[in-house]
Amino acid sequence: MAYLSEDDLARMGFAALGQNVRISEKASIYEPKKMRLGDHTRIDDFCVISGRVTMGRNVHVAALCLVAGGSPGVTLDDFAGMAYGAKVFSQSDDYSGASLTNPTVPDGFKTEHMAAVRLGRHVIIGANAVVGPGVDLGDGSAVGAGSVVLHSTEPWTIVAGTPAKRIKTRKKDLLDLERKYLDQQES
Repeated sequence: MAYLSEDDLARMGFAALGQNVRISEKASIYEPKKMRLGDHTRIDDFCVISGRVTMGRNVHVAALCLVAGGSPGVTLDDFAGMAYGAKVFSQSDDYSGASLTNPTVPDGFKTEHMAAVRLGRHVIIGANAVVGPGVDLGDGSAVGAGSVVLHSTEPWTIVAGTPAKRIKTRKKDLLDLERKYLDQQES
């Protein structure tokens, strides 16, 4: 995988750009002036990242993912990750038939649900999972592959299914590893 150079990243005009940010040459980044990317962030091949997006440190977005921040925004806190094909939306058309849909239709003829999305620290979203507008995935939450998440989660829970439901509590052992890793980074 080839990554954009530091000069290429600087020319894109991000609102904030941390150190050691890696973005694939094959990723599509729309409106980088609305994006803030933390240290050690990585965005892989064939991802589409658009709108207001904030990523903390050590965030990974695997190949084929979509992060649609739109105007409400999507935040991925430190150590959050998205596995292959995961999708996060902060906006969605009204599918009820009460209004027209799609971006070719002027706003006065359609209704959209818009609400910010947050992936807390250490959240992991499994392959091909979908997270809808307004969802707040509490710190340490894990989402099973192929799940559809339409409601916020409590911290340190594992959810799965369509629609996603709580399966069990997630272990917090990784917090000790985080401390060791960050201590090593500072020395």
